[in-house]
Amino acid sequence: MTRPVILDCDTGTDDAIAIMLAALHPDLELLGVSTVHGNHPVSATTDNTLRVLDHIGRSDVPVYAGADAPYSPRLAAPDSRILDPHLPLPEPKSKKQEQPAAAWLAEILSASPVTFVATGPLTNLAAAIDLEPGLVDTVEEVVFLGGTQRIANVTALAERNVWNDPAAAQKVFTAGFKRLVVVPLDATYRAPISAEEANRLLALGTPAGRAAARLVHERIEQYADTEARQAPVHDPLTVAYVIDNGVLSLQEVHVDVITAAGGAYGRTDVRRGDPNVFLALDADRIQYVDLLMSTFS
Repeated sequence: MTRPVILDCDTGTDDAIAIMLAALHPDLELLGVSTVHGNHPVSATTDNTLRVLDHIGRSDVPVYAGADAPYSPRLAAPDSRILDPHLPLPEPKSKKQEQPAAAWLAEILSASPVTFVATGPLTNLAAAIDLEPGLVDTVEEVVFLGGTQRIANVTALAERNVWNDPAAAQKVFTAGFKRLVVVPLDATYRAPISAEEANRLLALGTPAGRAAARLVHERIEQYADTEARQAPVHDPLTVAYVIDNGVLSLQEVHVDVITAAGGAYGRTDVRRGDPNVFLALDADRIQYVDLLMSTFS
């Protein structure tokens, strides 16, 4: 039996690979993709999502445009370092759905057990909880790419997905989901993909393999690690975990998000208290890469 999954993305390079992995793996049934602000405005993340699905022949997967602003007003200026909003794929021929993402999520997540995977800010899920609080008891599992303990990427203490909407992250972390898996940068940096592995993806000759190879090479150039010639590809690791739980090592802990203004804004803190998340501490890099290779072949 396939596992029903929803992806919630601020689609850039690594979100695109996550979408392809979820849409193509035979063990998953991708019910739809909701889009959110984050890497880019929601108009661009929606356009990118449609491009990806069209490119791999999965334009049957519906796309719902979501929030273009945080759940609560931000207490820090947005990050403006990400410039080019469009993925290097043909413009989409398919169209987004008319229903707003939060309304669709409230409807579908409360109807039957589904796994919800978020690779961008948690704005849409927070808004859906407001519309239908009972969905917290129905959702099978929430898997979120976000947060950090030691490795930050937008401030000295914060990871981008949480920092872009700390209030939404805190709402989701404290909502009472029966299983919430948080995949921080500490885990994703343990599973980088190399230029040689990107070339192996290219050699597969499939639309997904070629697209993933180009996107991984772009990320390697962005990280400018010319000696190692590798880069973390964060978002697909969440989907890899849904396919095969063994790709991550988890520990049950209590995590809070700092929502007050100041230098710690957006930080994810492990604190004393009843566990509310399963936090990924490590990742199996070889298993992760092998999963991408086999799926995209």
